[in-house]
Parts: sequence; structure tokens; C-alpha cells
Amino acid sequence: MPRSVNAVASRARRKRVLKQAKGFYGKRKNVYTVAKNIVEKGMTYSYVGRKLKKREYRQLWIARINAAVRAEGLTYSQFINKLSTKGIELNRKVLADLAMNEPASFKALVDSVK
Repeated sequence: MPRSVNAVASRARRKRVLKQAKGFYGKRKNVYTVAKNIVEKGMTYSYVGRKLKKREYRQLWIARINAAVRAEGLTYSQFINKLSTKGIELNRKVLADLAMNEPASFKALVDSVK
């Protein structure tokens, strides 16, 4: 009795990995065993990178808010504390956008919490 190998599924699996490795240099793009390892490592980096991106953006927003608030005579932590005590619930992304693009309205916001 002949051996059943399910060539269709295994070929599809290999094609999928090689398609993901498109654009890589040397054997990484066309040798399955090498491409499989590199694609897996790349997936790990992309997963970690998605987490790091959130962290880095929050850090950037805080730096921008801090710079804008210090010009008004407060520190970042004082400003955030006063916002929460006044019950103003704006997230850091919006606050940083206001500080960068609409300094007059940001100044009015800072004056309202002082």
C-alpha cells in the first residue's frame, strides 16, 4: 500500500512561509528551512515591536505635555494631578496634540486647572 504524504497541504505551508520571506537576502528568501526560522524570528520582533510602539508613543506624549506645561509654570505631574482633581478626562494623546497644534487652547486648559 502506497504511503500517503498529503503533498498539497505541505506544499501550501512551505509556499506560505516562502511568501512571507519575500524580499529577504540570500538563502533566507528561497530555502525553506532557513526562511522558516527567519520568518518566525521576524514574527517575534513584530509582536514585541507592537508593544514597544505603544510605550514609545506614550513617552513622547508625556515629554510634549511636560514641555508645554513647564512654559506655563507647572510640572507634568502637578498638571495631571490638577486635571484629575478637576474631573477633566483627556488622555495624553489628546493633550499632546493640543500642546503641539493648538497652544492657545492648551494654555486656556492650563489656566483653568491652575
